[in-house]
Amino acid sequence: MSQFKSAEEAAAAGKYVRTVRSFVKREGRLTKGQATAIERLWPTLGLTLDSGRLDLAQVFHRKAPVTLEIGFGMGHSLVEMAANAPERDFIGIEVHEPGVGACLMAVEEAGIDNLRVFHEDAVEVLKQCIPDKSLNCVQIFFPDPWHKKRHHKRRIVQPEFLSLLTQKLESGGIIHLATDWENYAEHMLEVLNEASDLSNLSVSGDYVSRPESRPKTKFERRGEGKGHGVWDLQFQVK
Repeated sequence: MSQFKSAEEAAAAGKYVRTVRSFVKREGRLTKGQATAIERLWPTLGLTLDSGRLDLAQVFHRKAPVTLEIGFGMGHSLVEMAANAPERDFIGIEVHEPGVGACLMAVEEAGIDNLRVFHEDAVEVLKQCIPDKSLNCVQIFFPDPWHKKRHHKRRIVQPEFLSLLTQKLESGGIIHLATDWENYAEHMLEVLNEASDLSNLSVSGDYVSRPESRPKTKFERRGEGKGHGVWDLQFQVK
């Protein structure tokens, strides 16, 4: 159980020097419900860098396949996935505190106990808290595409970060990415194809159809109505 009452308090207690960050930490105005959810639920559902290297079986009080989602937004699809797969455990990482609060509210409403959250930078969580070969799946859905060419270097899916993800996945583990920016999809495909320890699960050698396990977001449904595409990629650790 965490000693902290809120994600903000926990983040302020970080004792580590931070270098490359996967996101810029963003704070926003919490609703009363989000703030109350963090205050009430963070001690049991929140994880912090201060926890150090995690024993995931101890965190969830059982041994089960673990899915890690980086950048869960408001958490609605992540909570839905956790509710639909009670045999699996889930960890979400999000830098936007209102998203953390909204996710915790949804967890309580769904009545599930197989989801824990970090309000931290994903790179630091992976390096400091996640044991090697401990994850069954890592998913990143609709990350910031940094669509201007001069900003492409800020995209989270880069060879160095991909190497870190692969290190944390067990043999046979899955990296699942999704984006609604075709140029970013092409970039992701290029980066993953260059990784010799990964194999593409697409029968056509590029993208996969959206798995039923990934719920459509409201933005995705809205985009489809306007004719926008969505590209899913799934690669497996050899």
